[in-house]
Amino acid sequence: MTCKAVERVEVMRLVIHDLEPGHIDRLFPEQPLNLLVISPDAPIHHCVGCFGCWVKTPGACVIRDRYGDLGELLAKSQDVLIISRCCYGGFSPFVKNVLDRSISYIHPFFVNKNGEMHHRRRYSNHARLTVWFYGNVTEQEANTARGLVEANAVNLWWEAAEVEFYPSPKEMEAGCYEDRAN
Repeated sequence: MTCKAVERVEVMRLVIHDLEPGHIDRLFPEQPLNLLVISPDAPIHHCVGCFGCWVKTPGACVIRDRYGDLGELLAKSQDVLIISRCCYGGFSPFVKNVLDRSISYIHPFFVNKNGEMHHRRRYSNHARLTVWFYGNVTEQEANTARGLVEANAVNLWWEAAEVEFYPSPKEMEAGCYEDRAN
């Protein structure tokens, strides 16, 4: 099997976040047309581990809620920004759930990559992953979070561009993603 190419009119930039309403608008006051924001403003069902996105409806989650096509959205993205509260060195429950529901982005089959077993690519895009964690983070949690982001990037066949830590979402507003991405 080869990687599936997804047509792209423009390079899409995807933001997945767990911020309270209003914070994302302050981070991106003028949202460009190619920016898609996934917010915790609608109920999300948990992945049930049925593998339907791999065998029944390849590339799409069988749970048909607002988050059912995350694999294809990731395939259309060149830049992915995750903004999450740091929970013991990991993502917040909402962000983790979004990532779990995105498993359709990769194949169920395995390949050897750098001496390790990883899922095969389903799509041919190459994305840059940037993660902004916020909250009271210990050094041990920060090290765990950096390792998690690096592992996620490897598993998704992406580049881990940067991982940053902020005391709160307010401090993120000083350095906007749009300025850094250009």
